[in-house]
Amino acid sequence: MPFGEYIPFRQQLSWLTSISKAAAVNMTPGTGAHNLVANLSGGRRLTIGVLICFESAFPDMSRVDADHGAQLIVYQTSDTTFLGSWALGQHASLSALRAAETGRPVVQAALTGDSAAFDDRGRLLSWFGPARGGVDVVRLGLPSAAARTPYDRLGDYVPWTAVSIALIAAAVALRRSGYRGNPLRIVWGGNHRRPLSVPPSGDPARSGVMAGRDPDDAVSQ
Repeated sequence: MPFGEYIPFRQQLSWLTSISKAAAVNMTPGTGAHNLVANLSGGRRLTIGVLICFESAFPDMSRVDADHGAQLIVYQTSDTTFLGSWALGQHASLSALRAAETGRPVVQAALTGDSAAFDDRGRLLSWFGPARGGVDVVRLGLPSAAARTPYDRLGDYVPWTAVSIALIAAAVALRRSGYRGNPLRIVWGGNHRRPLSVPPSGDPARSGVMAGRDPDDAVSQ
């Protein structure tokens, strides 16, 4: 995670370590995502995508785990730094987005902070606040390892396509409304100049310009 595990462009941004708790050294990245396979009773196998803390803020990471066959995604975290703030709830709620995107149930298990469980459509199943302890049991419908959502297959093409459609729709709406902006005309008067709006008719008299002179230069009779 940027600044927590490494500082991008460290040579230029190394001064951040003197004013914050940014990574003192860049951690060595791994070779890629690796899922955990649990052997269950009856010879069944459960493939779990295991991620850490604020990796829940990066949708590409859970997508990679889903592509590798994860049926359940689990985030482990300890949010001591944010106790007593709104960040606890925000952090846990990110799991709902990752669940809806990947079509996998998602659990956040927190040593300190909020623990939560969501089904494969992002619906809340259980929520433990920081003041609550104990164990909760939820039933999760697990997808097959080969199941894929549109986001799993296309990635960020989905939101980028939505942005493109919105921009095209806005451009079409402006074109149909006949919007062409307000044309400006520079009028010289004496030793100064100022822009004046030109009316659609293009009539100089209506624009306040007479005989090439600025109205401000006119002398009352």
